Amino acid sequence: MKKNKIIDLFCGCGGLSIGFEQAGFDVALAIDFWKDAITTYNHNHKNKVGKCEDIKDLTTDFLNDLKKSENIVGVIGGPPCQGYSTVGTRDINDPRNHLYLEFCRVVETIQPDFFLIENVKGLTTLNKGMFKDDILNRFGKLGYKVNYKIVNAADYGVPQNRNRVLFIGMKNNKFEFPIGITENHPVSSSEAISDLPQFDGTEGHISVTKYCKKPQTSYQKEIRGNSKTLYNHDFTIHTEQTVRIINMIKDGGKIRDLPPEYWDIRRYNKAFERMNSQLPSNTVDTGHRNYFHYNQNRIPTVRENARLQSFPDNFEFIGTKTSQYKQVGNAVPPKLAYEIANEIKKQLGE
Repeated sequence: MKKNKIIDLFCGCGGLSIGFEQAGFDVALAIDFWKDAITTYNHNHKNKVGKCEDIKDLTTDFLNDLKKSENIVGVIGGPPCQGYSTVGTRDINDPRNHLYLEFCRVVETIQPDFFLIENVKGLTTLNKGMFKDDILNRFGKLGYKVNYKIVNAADYGVPQNRNRVLFIGMKNNKFEFPIGITENHPVSSSEAISDLPQFDGTEGHISVTKYCKKPQTSYQKEIRGNSKTLYNHDFTIHTEQTVRIINMIKDGGKIRDLPPEYWDIRRYNKAFERMNSQLPSNTVDTGHRNYFHYNQNRIPTVRENARLQSFPDNFEFIGTKTSQYKQVGNAVPPKLAYEIANEIKKQLGE
């Protein structure tokens, strides 16, 4: 029997799982309701533990059997966040807001040594903090000492400013969050993706599967590992008008830096913005349709977004291009997951 088995609920394509596996945990079960995400999850794992299933269908009998057959020490996951997001409806009655109750049901049945919930920071303030307070109280009644913190992935080696709230509960002690490892020297966008092939504008140069240069930074070397094939690096071809406008925006600039006639008609807000090559990327979302490469007149490829999320290059996303972008954007950055998982392991005394 292997030690340190965990369950990953709402696992998506597996960002949290990767980080925990790198820290020495084994995933006994991973579930998500989205078939594409589970297809990608299993494609990248020798043990096909991903199941396309509604969390509500995880019966108590099944969970008890899993508890008996495996040494489950942790339950992790990120319940859907659309209802909490500051860019969403923030409707307290959104049924997705209450899926953490199912997460709680699993924890109550399994009784693991720890649990982790990841979500958008808007959860902490929605309806005057009602959901935050309920999570603290509900899991506290199950015997867990719960701590929470809004963390920025850029502080933990991820080349992206991504603020998320983490709730971590332990039975024996209150979890202390690790100090960020790159707070003073975050990894920039260019340090993350400058080694990847760029679009040269020629016909047929739409999808690239081979590296054309060696790693330029320590981050690139780490993320490439022993990968020989470049996956999911397919370029998007924009209209001439879009390319012309993007071309006028400087490195790190926004469309509002241009004369009003270029943006006032469509009332752009954050739209049409270039990465800053010297800073971490903006938050990678499920579309990333208006956020452009720092020196190329195009949106990032799926692989570039995956780099900004800290997925290793040998991780291949399956599905349509739109689905791949969504899988990347929904994921928890593996490097953030690793740093937290490693600290959990230390504080568990294992």
